[in-house]
Amino acid sequence: MHDLLLRHGTVHDGFGGPAREADVAIDDGRVTAVGRDLGAARRVIDISGLVVAPGFVDPHSHSDTVPFLTEPQPFKLYQGVTTEIIGNCGFSCGPANPDTAGFMPAVLAGEAFTTFGAYLDAAQAAGPSNNLAVLVGHNTLRLAAGGMEAAPGPKALDRMCALAAESFAAGAAGLSSGLEYVPGAYADAAELVALALVARRWNLPYATHMRNESEGLADALDEAIAVATRAGVRLQVSHCKASGRAVHGSSAMLLAKLAAARRAGLDVRADVYPYRAFGTGLVAVLPPRACEGGEDALRARLADPAERAALRALAQDPATAIGVGLWRELHPADVQILTHTDPDVAGRRLADLPGDPWDALCDLLRADPHAAGVFHTMHDDDVTAIMADPLVSIGSDSGPPVGPNHPRTFGTFPTFLGTYVRERKVVPMAEAIRKVSSAVAAQFGLADRGWLGPGAVADVCVFDPAAIGHPGTYETPDTRPTGVRHVFLAGHQVIADGEFTGGRHGTVLRRGAP
Repeated sequence: MHDLLLRHGTVHDGFGGPAREADVAIDDGRVTAVGRDLGAARRVIDISGLVVAPGFVDPHSHSDTVPFLTEPQPFKLYQGVTTEIIGNCGFSCGPANPDTAGFMPAVLAGEAFTTFGAYLDAAQAAGPSNNLAVLVGHNTLRLAAGGMEAAPGPKALDRMCALAAESFAAGAAGLSSGLEYVPGAYADAAELVALALVARRWNLPYATHMRNESEGLADALDEAIAVATRAGVRLQVSHCKASGRAVHGSSAMLLAKLAAARRAGLDVRADVYPYRAFGTGLVAVLPPRACEGGEDALRARLADPAERAALRALAQDPATAIGVGLWRELHPADVQILTHTDPDVAGRRLADLPGDPWDALCDLLRADPHAAGVFHTMHDDDVTAIMADPLVSIGSDSGPPVGPNHPRTFGTFPTFLGTYVRERKVVPMAEAIRKVSSAVAAQFGLADRGWLGPGAVADVCVFDPAAIGHPGTYETPDTRPTGVRHVFLAGHQVIADGEFTGGRHGTVLRRGAP
């Protein structure tokens, strides 16, 4: 007798093949059969008219500190996401040097651990609400070994490689970089190759937030491909975009480069979120040079009119497209301030603030170097072209579900399946489910997740294809998505009839462990 039978659903195996009407049997946390007449079960759920899919795997999120929140956090389970890849954009919660941990993003600095393994242990003990596989971040490694120095020296690189090896041995799922952020922006390709070669020893991937996603997009993508090729590792290009009016239409170039690299033998994939705005810290708008030496040095530079003018000249220099920050890809009206210590500023556009926009930005950051924004810089044609490509999966780039936020935190996957699949028919449903399941799991070595068949871990999402969606907006992002009816983690039901059942039933997925 089976533990659980999901009866009369439309079953997608996650590999992109045609769906079939079938039952799904689950025993001891794994799928044991898919078909008809599977016998009796202790519990039967009739899911007629609903889609049965592998639990969704988010290749790019920043939920690193979510397990430490006081209450269980079902915001991803409501979307059908059973596993998240975290530690992205070069930042992870460990290994951190206590002397330089304060330079980490504020959301991570409060949960910084001296070793990567200590973070994994603590996250598991705290109890994640869904599964987490964790990358070790290049920025975090660099901070631990050399602080905010632009050129910390060869001994620092040796230390970075040693810390990376310790992290992979402890269970890290791969290496990430965030080359538009400091101190990673100071690194050259040789440093990245050295670290990727350490990942190669464990057959782990390299995920990169590239050095530029605007006017320097082509060169940045060439660098990412070269690093992965030289190190012989799988490449995940994070949150693909053509950002800024000057490069609208560049999705064709980006996708052609990915395809050419694939034909040349590189195992390369990418991800995208279904939105035309991204979100990040406002400090990323400045050239990385502004942050060299840390937060106090940044404030001092922004207080000096001559330094402000020099930074502006660097940001606007048409001869340089990489390593100059985001300023040139933005118009002031594109910048929506999300968080700031001054509550009167949060929610406004940079264009609405008095005075020159560059000076207004510098004043904002001088007052709060950790301020964040939403940047409306992408064109729908590029977003949909990237989304439709078979090498591209869907990733949220979401942060913790607290405070002012981007709607992607609460609605990425229902938005994709509702707005872009059901309504706009960007890809067929079978391909859409492949993009949110097996295409991601394979890239990050999650062999028994991301597909639905005998032997797979019973991470399962059951949703209504006619109702799935997200009504959230940039002004009101934290609304509940619709249409996800049932979610299971290793056979345990965590969403029942659209409601969270309570508890913390996720696990930290260490490399090499089931």
